Amino acid sequence: MGLKRLSILGVGLLGGSIGLAVRKLLNDCTVVGYGHRPATLNEALALGAIQEASPSAAKAVNAADFVILCTPVGIFDEVLEQIAPVLVPGAIVTDVGSTKRSVVAAAERLLPPGVWFVGSHPMAGSEKRGVHYAEASLFEGAVCITTPTAHTNPAALETVENFWKLLGMQLVRLSPAEHDRRLADVSHLPHALAAALVSLQEEASLPLAGKGFLDSTRIAAGDGGLWRDIFVDNRDNLRDSLRRFRLQLDRLDALLAATDTEAVKSWLEAAAARRQTLNP
Repeated sequence: MGLKRLSILGVGLLGGSIGLAVRKLLNDCTVVGYGHRPATLNEALALGAIQEASPSAAKAVNAADFVILCTPVGIFDEVLEQIAPVLVPGAIVTDVGSTKRSVVAAAERLLPPGVWFVGSHPMAGSEKRGVHYAEASLFEGAVCITTPTAHTNPAALETVENFWKLLGMQLVRLSPAEHDRRLADVSHLPHALAAALVSLQEEASLPLAGKGFLDSTRIAAGDGGLWRDIFVDNRDNLRDSLRRFRLQLDRLDALLAATDTEAVKSWLEAAAARRQTLNP
């Protein structure tokens, strides 16, 4: 790829992993990192995730031809407002946010003509926080969703998708609305359920938890502020997912109340068969 200067706005787990991967794969590209904590920037520099650091988002994107928003989705508008006046014509901006309608709308409203935005969501990461957990291989084999609209520049879309492919990702295209609807089911709802499972436990029960409980609730250890922003931003879809999940629980409750053992077995087997169609 012909990228010369990449700005990563937010050098946590995802931003740091992008930096490490780019440093490994694109020798001619200078990686600049932005963050509001000097300690985080210093750690990113020491790890080699970035080559230059800036406490200012506007300064970090100076002369950048490719910019990636890796901050929490709750401050995307603020960051876009800060960088919009200084982005060079032809610059491409993308993101790693878990919701898409709001960021795409904000970018199309705030970015100047000649600067192109392409929404993207790499489905990679973990419940761990911080650049010290960053890995250059984090994105290999994972899915990345891009969310072009009628206003998306085709060449910019191609550049963004080629970037994620370079990092080893498989590409899927969805509209911003479809992305948010589907991710509510497969990402945001599971996190809410994991948190609820942990929250309902009596203290005396937690030491008895086995691998199944730990596997089911691992993601509940994620950053509460980050997930709050995601839940609130996608609250209409998440509430619909919660409603449909309650229907599944009500169905199981009714089968148990009726002691319908065969129906309970069929319900479980249908779910097991569906799960077995997925990758481990």
